[in-house]
Amino acid sequence: GVSNAVLRVTPAAGEPFVLKQSRAQLRTRAAWFSRLDRVWREVDVMRVLAPLLPPGVVPRVLFEDRDNYLFAMEAAPADHKVWKQLLLEGDADPKIAAQLGTFLATIHRRTALQPKLAAQFGDIQIFVELRVDPFYRRIAEIAPDAAPYIERLIVEMFATPVCIVHADFSPKNVLITGSRIVLVDFETGHYGDPAFDLGFFLSHLLLKTVRHAGRFAEYAKLTTEFWRTYHAEVGALPDGTALSPRELERRTTGHLAGCMWARIDATSRIDYLDERQQQAVREFCRDLFFEPPVDWSGILERLRNQLVVHRLVDERALPTDW
Repeated sequence: GVSNAVLRVTPAAGEPFVLKQSRAQLRTRAAWFSRLDRVWREVDVMRVLAPLLPPGVVPRVLFEDRDNYLFAMEAAPADHKVWKQLLLEGDADPKIAAQLGTFLATIHRRTALQPKLAAQFGDIQIFVELRVDPFYRRIAEIAPDAAPYIERLIVEMFATPVCIVHADFSPKNVLITGSRIVLVDFETGHYGDPAFDLGFFLSHLLLKTVRHAGRFAEYAKLTTEFWRTYHAEVGALPDGTALSPRELERRTTGHLAGCMWARIDATSRIDYLDERQQQAVREFCRDLFFEPPVDWSGILERLRNQLVVHRLVDERALPTDW
């Protein structure tokens, strides 16, 4: 992995398991460091979330080695597929996106407004080291005109600690075996703003949409299916709170812009978009910061327009509504 050593172990007797050990320096082109004890945050988050989700979605922790900053967990079936790879290969299954919407909403809803969890996971240093600094603050350095918007985004996020946030909820951490889904990589988990999870996850889906611009409608449907099930699960919370649909969508727009832009120009960059596609993403994100749309359909329309402007797709082949 980028931030850890991860080994699948198949013993002579018994079931396979996975060993995971923290690295102080992450494997990226730019220098990137984080504290080793983040591995214990991951273990703690996994133990809290496992009983909230269907059995097997969060792997069971088997043992810990505190001296060497490693732990063992159940292994996913050997024939699993990583959802990121499936998406890059053109397999855009809306049922997976819908299931993930339910899972993420369950995490947010069932950990919301709980003082004990807020105290347990209130330290956000790891999140700052792995997300805020290398993503948001790096983009603010690269694009000074966007810096005020990004700083407001960070301030509001820090002021909205309302539930457990995975903070690495992305297709690369979704393992698929048949109809079973396994979630992994919880080390950035903390008590924070759920809008970060939403913006982070949706940024990955829209980056794949840019990659497959000629199949815009199929990939855009992943995002609308995700939102549909997320709202259905989390919608029982009182309107007007930080978890209400309207507030979540408003804050999510900024996190979407920050996360997408970061994957083009910040510390952890994707490698599957060409320069013209990357420029379309930059302009799309800047537009979201400066003039945010009022709803998700407006966001998809903005992305559609950027793809047309950059001649990444024929306008006649694109839908006009969602």
